[in-house]
Amino acid sequence: MAPPKSSNVTSDKSKNSKNTTKTDINTKADLIIQNRKCANDIFDIFEHLQAEKDRDVICAIGACSRIFCALMGRGDLFVGPLPEEDSLLTGKHSADEKYGIFMRHRYNDCVKLLLELMANSNHQVKEGALCTLMKFVSAEGQRPLSSVDWDCHYNFPRETLKAVVCGLLSEKEDMALLISRFQEFLEMDDVRYYVMGLVSDSVGRVTARAKEVMLLPIYQNNVFALLSNINMPSQESELTNFLIQMDGQRAFERMWLGFLKHKLPSNMYKKILVVLHESILPHLSQPTLMIDFLTAAYDIGGAISLLALNGLFVLIHQHNLDYPDFYKKLYNLLDSSVFHAKYRARFFHLADLFLSSSHLPVYLVAAFAKRLSRLALTAPPAALFMILPFIYNLIRRHPACRVLIHRPDAPNEPFDDPYLMEEDDPALCHALDSSLWELQTLQKHYHPDVSKTATVINRPLSEQEDDISELLEFSTYELFERDLQQLQKQPVALEYEGVSQLLEGSGKVLGGFFSLE
Repeated sequence: MAPPKSSNVTSDKSKNSKNTTKTDINTKADLIIQNRKCANDIFDIFEHLQAEKDRDVICAIGACSRIFCALMGRGDLFVGPLPEEDSLLTGKHSADEKYGIFMRHRYNDCVKLLLELMANSNHQVKEGALCTLMKFVSAEGQRPLSSVDWDCHYNFPRETLKAVVCGLLSEKEDMALLISRFQEFLEMDDVRYYVMGLVSDSVGRVTARAKEVMLLPIYQNNVFALLSNINMPSQESELTNFLIQMDGQRAFERMWLGFLKHKLPSNMYKKILVVLHESILPHLSQPTLMIDFLTAAYDIGGAISLLALNGLFVLIHQHNLDYPDFYKKLYNLLDSSVFHAKYRARFFHLADLFLSSSHLPVYLVAAFAKRLSRLALTAPPAALFMILPFIYNLIRRHPACRVLIHRPDAPNEPFDDPYLMEEDDPALCHALDSSLWELQTLQKHYHPDVSKTATVINRPLSEQEDDISELLEFSTYELFERDLQQLQKQPVALEYEGVSQLLEGSGKVLGGFFSLE
């Protein structure tokens, strides 16, 4: 008996139905483009835009793209203030005007449907809707639908682009993936310029409507995703229009400052501060305007404070910012928790950068060296392998700090340490009046490698600084692994006396009860 063919028949029907729908959509699209009498078929295309099956929706999106780009290219859509559709029933419009007005209304309907698809469909449909809308922006740029203002260089389709940006800056749905697709269009100078202005307007509008100071979380994430995809050219020659470049820089500045003046969640501060010095500050006409944002970020604490100091450091060294409290704030970040935080490596990398100048006052460097030495007494061994060379490097850079390890006039008997650990101001902690006795204490550390590293201070320090880059990421797990590998190299005795009988060694275990001979 032959096997049933019902499954094959079902598959063929499904395939034929799929092909029929696609053919029907494409055929109607061709008729709409070629024959004005078929204009009403556009409603059938719109029905497929709202179909349940994604493949039908995607096919209809492509048809709409072909139809309206072709009509705009031929100049068939009505240009200027659009009359109400009811006016088509009167006889005051010519046949060409009636067709143009009718299709212009259908174009507006199509834009609305595509915007809905950007918000409510899967990613493939969203991407198709976005790309079609941007094709419409391009087509409108070539053939403006509004009356041309000859006082302007050209009439950019700002309203259509505004609708796209508003769709991307959704308040209800995460649009980060679609925004990453939109980055391709942000590479165009004019699109980037108008998007920056539209983002600023959107933030202002949502803020005015919101009851609280903090923006809506989903909206906030979408704004940041879009802002972080806007990369300003580093060279004026990379722009095709110098006037746009100047306005673009001001728009970029207004956009970021308008967003950053609002209260942000801690994870958003981290994302912004990580890209601040490379992607934002270089493109601001007045980078020092970021001082309020960076000060507010520092007050949050933890890793955010450290990243904020990095931004302040850039402003101080590259933009002549006068910020006398910088090193005081860095000094106050030094506590025992910094050795256990996941950002320890980044902290000490930046701290090493901040303290690299040989022109820092000796009292300041002494305060950092002394505070680190005191904290080293309770630090884990893995951190000590990095802290001790860090302190040695500070002394190498500033020979005047050698008094901390060699003070000829110091009394032989123990005395009270004048250093004030609780003092927040490094200028008032009396570090220069103290000594690094903590390092001598660490020479008796239980871990032999820590003890060995601490004894370096007993000999004259070389002028060559220690490279701590490989030590910044050194972890407790790696320390254990290294110690275990050293132990494995030593032979371990498992038995000192050979056994001749089961359960009977030199101690005659169980020998009094039975014998196995």
